[in-house]
Formats: sequence, structure tokens, C-alpha cells
Amino acid sequence: MDTQRFWNLIEEARSQVPSPDDGDAVVERATALLALRPPQEIVAAQQILQDLMAASYRAPLWGAAYMINGGCSDDGFDYFRGWLITQGRGTFERVIADPDALAELPTVRTSAAEGLDIECETALNVAWYAHRTATGADLPDDSFTSHRPELAPDWDFDFGDAEELSRRLPRLAELYAEPDEVEASARP
Repeated sequence: MDTQRFWNLIEEARSQVPSPDDGDAVVERATALLALRPPQEIVAAQQILQDLMAASYRAPLWGAAYMINGGCSDDGFDYFRGWLITQGRGTFERVIADPDALAELPTVRTSAAEGLDIECETALNVAWYAHRTATGADLPDDSFTSHRPELAPDWDFDFGDAEELSRRLPRLAELYAEPDEVEASARP
């Protein structure tokens, strides 16, 4: 299992579920597909997942998750990035490069309209579930490493500062603006 094969697994799972935006459905299918692989590939998939979580551990993305979910704890940010991984490589890479691009995703637009959180905690355990299914045993704890890189110091501000967050993520800010804010901004 390498990174490309991991992403292929996610895309295959997405193609086999009725709603590929549904992270939990993607995880369920990806788990079933991964469980068919040899145990060493399942273990390798967990390391790839950890590496993707580290690659997406970025303050601008955290700010976007904060805006989308109306707040975002450490765990909440993990669950948000789990959902992002289930959206496939293209979306993942585009959003890592430009978190404000989340405003273009139909799921995010629906979330904004309906006031729903976006997260997928189960994505963090896809290899654990697959390993248990394939072998009957837990994934060995020492079979992967995880780390969190340092966050960008230029994003070291309180995400509760709506004005600053809106300045940095204008498309998301527009999408998540309160109706009275949109009305006020439309006046001459």
C-alpha cells in the first residue's frame, strides 16, 4: 500500500456508495475493500492516513473548519479532516492549498444552508476496522507513527475573531454570513 493506492481505495469506495459526499458511507465501503487486502497493506494504510492527517494539520484549514462547524476543538478538527479525506484526493489537495475553496463544495453549501456540522470520525479508524475484520485482532499500536507539524504563526489569532477569519476566508464568510449581515452588506 502506498499513497496512490490509498487514494485509489478511497475513490473506489466513493464510486460504490449512493452518496459519495457521505463520509461514513465511504468509510464503510473503504473498510470492506481494505479488509480484503493482506494485513501488511492494511497496516500500511494506517500510516498513510496518519501522514495525510499531518499534511492537513494547517491553521488555515482549522480556521475554515471553525467557521463551517461553528467552532472546532482539537478532536473536531481531526474529524473534519477525516471527512475531507473521504472526499478524495483532488478535493483534499485543492482544499489543503486553498481552504476557502471549501465554499465551492456542494456538501459545504448544504451544510451552511441547513446549519449542519461536517465531520467523519470513523474515517480515522478505517484501517483499524479493516484489520479487525481481516484478522480478528486490533491493529498493532507500534505499526505507525503520528505527528502534528507546527501551525503557521501568521494564523495565530483567536478564530472567534469573526472579522479576521472572514478577511482570510472571504468565500466561506459569505456562505456562512448571518442573513442580517448579508442584507446590511447589500445596502448602498
